[in-house]
Amino acid sequence: MNNQKGFKSGFVSIIGRPNVGKSTLINHVIGQKIAIMSDKPQTTRNKIQGVYTSNESQIIFIDTPGIHKPKHKLGDFMMKVAQNTLREVDLVLYVVDATEAFGSGEEFIIERLTEIKTPVFLVINKIDKIKPDDILGVIETYRTKLDFKEVIPISALQGNNIPTLMEQITKYLDEGPQYYPSDQVTDHPERFVVSELIREKVLHLTREEIPHSVAVNVEQMKKRGNGDTVYIGATIIVERTSQKGIIIGKQGSMLKEVGKLARTDIETLLGSKVFLELWVKVQKDWRNKATHLRDYGFREDEY
Repeated sequence: MNNQKGFKSGFVSIIGRPNVGKSTLINHVIGQKIAIMSDKPQTTRNKIQGVYTSNESQIIFIDTPGIHKPKHKLGDFMMKVAQNTLREVDLVLYVVDATEAFGSGEEFIIERLTEIKTPVFLVINKIDKIKPDDILGVIETYRTKLDFKEVIPISALQGNNIPTLMEQITKYLDEGPQYYPSDQVTDHPERFVVSELIREKVLHLTREEIPHSVAVNVEQMKKRGNGDTVYIGATIIVERTSQKGIIIGKQGSMLKEVGKLARTDIETLLGSKVFLELWVKVQKDWRNKATHLRDYGFREDEY
């Protein structure tokens, strides 16, 4: 652990509306996939802690669920997680989409940011999708709404201006200890990350047919044979029988494809061969039942 003089460390919350690229940013900074990515909003449910360590600093990133007006118990849970993190961190990155006009969703978030004393950076993402001249207009719009400590335009997908963002974050942190070993990139157990990788593939492959009424429960994860293969047994939970049929697909084709894509990512994560077995189970209205939320990893007492 690094406790040398001049070493900086701290906790940074990444906040913003759904689908502005928060998970893409955290994965780019950490250098590997730890946060689920999808072009559907509301993919992040739990706080994802990504740990970035250099010789000079350690930054612990918290990727919050996108702030939105909740429609069910799961939505309430996600909102509480997002708002609680604002009070717990050293710095807040408010990520916005450069291609989206300022609207009521941004007003909703800025109202909450005015209530905290934590320094806030405005991070304007997806600058690769607009003309350079248009960036000034976006900056001007937001500057009238809140006194941001820094305004940094980036492309999380292409990596544009990410080094500048990291430099500015480090500048605002105080000297502190190294909380995690240098090679650790997240504080979530492997089972959680594995379940997220499987869920990501379901969302990606089923497109509009399966909304966010899907959870993944990793029931078994153990080494087999001489230890060079990891066996994983996981259940995909949906709310309706029709959704189960979609995920299984004709003669199991969809489930096989989910397994194939997820296994590739999981093998990269674990650094070993993986035997992945998937099942699909219907649990009606699980997003509105506290016991099911706890069973599938959404625990309010952790926040």
